[in-house]
Amino acid sequence: MSIHIHEGEHHMINLQQDADGNVRMRAIYPKGVRVNVIFTDGTQEEFTGQRLNELREAANAAFRLANALDAKGFDRNKGKPVPRNKIVEFVPISPGMSTQ
Repeated sequence: MSIHIHEGEHHMINLQQDADGNVRMRAIYPKGVRVNVIFTDGTQEEFTGQRLNELREAANAAFRLANALDAKGFDRNKGKPVPRNKIVEFVPISPGMSTQ
């Protein structure tokens, strides 16, 4: 997905929750951008880019912890960085998380 944000304009981005309860975030969003998440039950909720970035960082932190990686994504046992494709793109999300 390509996102074009122009200074002074407000764009709405739409993300669809998948059957596993995740939304796909390939990149960090500008913190002031508005993102509409459509949940699998058909309900919708508006998030800020900043809030989605926080949720993505929490998902990345959980992934790093579960895989014995340090904060920069290095394997603690081997000292090697994890390939970029091992970064979390699918972020767990549920209704009500926009304001937590």
